[in-house]
Amino acid sequence: MTRFVMDAVGVGEAEANDLRLSYWRSYGTTLAGLMREHGVDPDPYLHSVHDIDFSVLPEDPQLAALIDGLPGRKIVYTNGSAPYAQNVLEARGLSGIFDAVYGVEHADFKPKPERAAFERVFGRDGTDPASAAMFEDDPRNLAEPHAMGMRTVHVAEAEIEAEHIHHHTPDLAAFLARLT
Repeated sequence: MTRFVMDAVGVGEAEANDLRLSYWRSYGTTLAGLMREHGVDPDPYLHSVHDIDFSVLPEDPQLAALIDGLPGRKIVYTNGSAPYAQNVLEARGLSGIFDAVYGVEHADFKPKPERAAFERVFGRDGTDPASAAMFEDDPRNLAEPHAMGMRTVHVAEAEIEAEHIHHHTPDLAAFLARLT
């Protein structure tokens, strides 16, 4: 990402890294900041930053079985692109267990945590927030789903105390195992 910012904005590495972090904090994603502040086309950015080695991601058959065993419709919604998410799912052995995969492009390039992004994706999918749960590693991205009536689960090592987080787990598989 830093390399892309350097090339797109014409700054050195230190400034590009500062911009990347600043845009992530202010706009939810580096891409959103680049689009708003510099008119960057999102497609080359998404292609560039997601051109990575997925072979380093281990398969997780236990997690796959637990997710597959959950009732209801299961979707992935990422601030990355849908093709990137598909590659991650494939590498982790999670392909074929989700009903849909949505990327930032499905939210008209509006990122989580913006409410409009969630409304766009949930509307496209037909998701009723009142009967759904969202699992997320960034606590900022749980505030709007909570406000929309979703149950929220923060998945990260560090527990964050926040009114908009119903559950916290450092281990998604263990959490899901308790549900089933």
